[in-house]
Amino acid sequence: MVANLWKRALVLAPHTDDGELGCGGTLALLAESDCHVRYIAFSIANRSLPEGFRPDTLAREAREATAALGIEDIDLHNFDVRTFPEHRQEILELLVKEAKEFKPDVVFQPSPSDMHQDHQTIANEGLRAFKRTSVLGYLLPWNTSGFSDDCYIAFGESELERKVEAIGKYASQRHRSYSDPDYIRSLARVHGVTVGRPYAEVFKVARLVLDSPAG
Repeated sequence: MVANLWKRALVLAPHTDDGELGCGGTLALLAESDCHVRYIAFSIANRSLPEGFRPDTLAREAREATAALGIEDIDLHNFDVRTFPEHRQEILELLVKEAKEFKPDVVFQPSPSDMHQDHQTIANEGLRAFKRTSVLGYLLPWNTSGFSDDCYIAFGESELERKVEAIGKYASQRHRSYSDPDYIRSLARVHGVTVGRPYAEVFKVARLVLDSPAG
């Protein structure tokens, strides 16, 4: 069972809500096991806020959303949206520090085929920083072309509903079609049916490292 495979998982979200959308069910599954899940968002995406919302809205919503998944360890940065390529080295240095200090068993990050420039930067620098770690690229269909679903992680109704709840915490983003609860449930159902499970999320395996029980 995947919940017993990893003890330390790191989630890299270019912008607040990317991690929940891409792998929220998996994160809920891991968080309810003995796995320590750490969540890093690199932008609180103030430019994505509709008129009338406070500048700190997405930071607050991110904390509420990760709490709904059972994640207590969250770190938020404030790189400006669509400027990540300009900050590639700074981002890499942050990730190298995480590799040395947190030492994750697995990293969840955007897939290599994600076309958003910020997402591409995190995907590329994540592979550089975590050279000795399993790295799984999560799917955000609206940004992605040519995704290869090498890995399916299955979960149940409880984890799915926690994902829906978490995404629902982003009240400022409810106007986006991919935040619709029916869409979230349908996508999880489609991926689950593909592998004969109730629900699942799909990942591109960028790197897979499995240790023997003896270490």
